[in-house]
Amino acid sequence: MNLATKFSAVSGSQRLPVRGARLIHDSHPDQTIEVSLRLRSKSPATQEELPNLLQDKTFVPMTRESYESQHAADPSDLEKIRKFADDHGLKVDNKNTDLARRTVVLSGTVSALQKAFHVELKEYSHPSGNFRGRTGEISVPEEYADIITGVFGLDNRPQAEPHFRRLPDAAGFKAHTATASHDPNEIAQIYNFPKGDGAGQCIGIIELGGGFRLDDLNNYFKSLNLKTPQVVSVPVDGGMNHPNTADSADGEVMLDIEIAGAIAPGAKIAVYFAPNTDRGFLDAITTAVHDKMNQPSVISISWGSSESNWTSQALTNFDQAFQAAAAVGVTVCVASGDNGSSDGVKDGQDHVDFPASSPFALACGGTTLQASNGRIVEESAWNDQANGGATGGGVSNVFRLPSWQENFAVPVPSGQKGGRGVPDVAGDADPATGYNILVDGKSTVFGGTSAVAPLWAGLVALMNQQLGKPVGYLNPKIYSDAVEGAGFNDVVVGNNGSFAAQKGWDACTGLGSPIGERLMSALSGRPGPLAINAERAGKKKPAA
Repeated sequence: MNLATKFSAVSGSQRLPVRGARLIHDSHPDQTIEVSLRLRSKSPATQEELPNLLQDKTFVPMTRESYESQHAADPSDLEKIRKFADDHGLKVDNKNTDLARRTVVLSGTVSALQKAFHVELKEYSHPSGNFRGRTGEISVPEEYADIITGVFGLDNRPQAEPHFRRLPDAAGFKAHTATASHDPNEIAQIYNFPKGDGAGQCIGIIELGGGFRLDDLNNYFKSLNLKTPQVVSVPVDGGMNHPNTADSADGEVMLDIEIAGAIAPGAKIAVYFAPNTDRGFLDAITTAVHDKMNQPSVISISWGSSESNWTSQALTNFDQAFQAAAAVGVTVCVASGDNGSSDGVKDGQDHVDFPASSPFALACGGTTLQASNGRIVEESAWNDQANGGATGGGVSNVFRLPSWQENFAVPVPSGQKGGRGVPDVAGDADPATGYNILVDGKSTVFGGTSAVAPLWAGLVALMNQQLGKPVGYLNPKIYSDAVEGAGFNDVVVGNNGSFAAQKGWDACTGLGSPIGERLMSALSGRPGPLAINAERAGKKKPAA
């Protein structure tokens, strides 16, 4: 390398120290690790024009092949990265490098990677587990600065948390309502989901740990008198189906599969297992979005953490991955978090969870659902602080207010400029009114917004089946008068801390819980079974 070579920082790559972490020692220079490089699109207008095109509710999704031909990484840029790798003693993993995903996987020693990216890698201990970390920025030679939009994997600190809550044992449970759990297909009936079984659809599920046991799945679906759906595991970055115990991430995995599968047992379920790092998380999402074999039409994500825990390069590249999903007609349902308006950050401020806060994700909040004889008796924002859970929701500090939320009185919290409101939709999430689940041989009850993401994913699969085409990127559509007025149970009771449920959209339950048949009818442009639009014809939204 010429000593006169100039380096440029990779935009948004700044990493801060992990609070509570203790330095152990420098990473071993001869240890071999992998990193994923995200490259720019071959179409310079992708990052500028595509987001605006997707905001139009009349946008027609393209095929994965068409998207790849227009918006994948440029082969010539890949060749330049090969030269970069050769210059620094790194190897390109051709098997996992994918132009459609705009991802190049490199491997090399710690010593070589430190020199290539101008970083220092060190080992840390933390109550949540040991990890390899870095601080500061990543830098690359100037000639590659415009090509590389992100570098992931140098740092492997845990990035996200699963958003499920297990109903505590009766002895320690301070019930605020009468406990009444439900089977997932019963919840679907209460919310008037469309008929069908999701045949012909594939539901993608992102998991950053845990696993499933086929015996559990067979026993669970047999108990519901349903056929066991086809479930396949897709390994990403060395992740795998690795079941452990009911109190581990297995609870998340089984909750996701069993809810989605009970609602759409005829759908294929592809579970993308990846390590719980920003690299693993992003690679799992891009793998699912561009998976030409399984071709998921909807993706469920029940993992996340506060926006403040992410690098800017991660926020940007995840958001672009969701834009790609929207472009190819894939709906992405993401849990909004289980720690109320603070999102678990102990700084006295309000925070929202990412990736739910991406404008290209359908952010799923939580309610307490009390029902009788298949009908809703009362529904309120889920907030049970006595047992440690409340629906996430609030206003993004990163993403600006989307055009489709402009007339929905999204608040501007003190000290903020105003941004994208979270969540968009809601559903039953309170463990006290939660879901009967079988995990690692144990029958238990789970809740959390983790349950709402696969609930909505199952609904999307049914709508896709009935309509004969994907509903795709839902956000611009559901905020229109016809759909918002027809497709939702408006939740007007409760709060998540700083934000209260109210008429219309709010920052704890979004537009409300689904009325499945009516939502599908409104999205299709057909009149529903009742003149619902007339019901709210005079409704006025408050000014922003």
